[in-house]
Amino acid sequence: MPAVFRPRLVLASASPRRQELLRQIGIEPAVVDPAEIDESVLKDELPPAHAKRLALAKALAVRERHPQSFILAADTVVACGRRILPKAEDRETARRCLVLLSGRRHRVLGAIVVFAPDGRRADRLVRTMVTFQRLPERRISAYLDSGEWMGKAGGYAIQGRAAVFISALSGSYSNVVGLPLHESAMLLSGLGFPID
Repeated sequence: MPAVFRPRLVLASASPRRQELLRQIGIEPAVVDPAEIDESVLKDELPPAHAKRLALAKALAVRERHPQSFILAADTVVACGRRILPKAEDRETARRCLVLLSGRRHRVLGAIVVFAPDGRRADRLVRTMVTFQRLPERRISAYLDSGEWMGKAGGYAIQGRAAVFISALSGSYSNVVGLPLHESAMLLSGLGFPID
């Protein structure tokens, strides 16, 4: 019996979380090729527009290098009102994020862009609402000591110790981890990528 042809999927991200999430649903990218674009927020740019712009820019940059492949790009933004929370690269930034999120509801916006080898494109913006319980300073300090916040948008990782902070979640859990799986699979499938 001849081998079944499987098109190449290129993941335009260096995020190990996105790779793990795709593996969870049986998708293994043939290539992982981070886009390495400028992710700065533009003046007066709102969170949904920022997420969509970055996901598309990543997809376009990587598509140039892999024109005959399926391309999957994504961007995750943690937003509190109109404010885009940064990726926490130092303890003080993470602390400020957690103080802001304490006792409040915020949005996690996941933008996905998929290109097919023939140039067709599909995209989606997924919104998840997350509510944090009120966090006393001692709990914030204990979480900061764990180091889990490093490099995480909004200064927390829902799949780790911060799960205990979350009193309510409405929408896609995997979106908060880093990639909305249902929507990603539907976009890929809709463009002809085989989903087992």
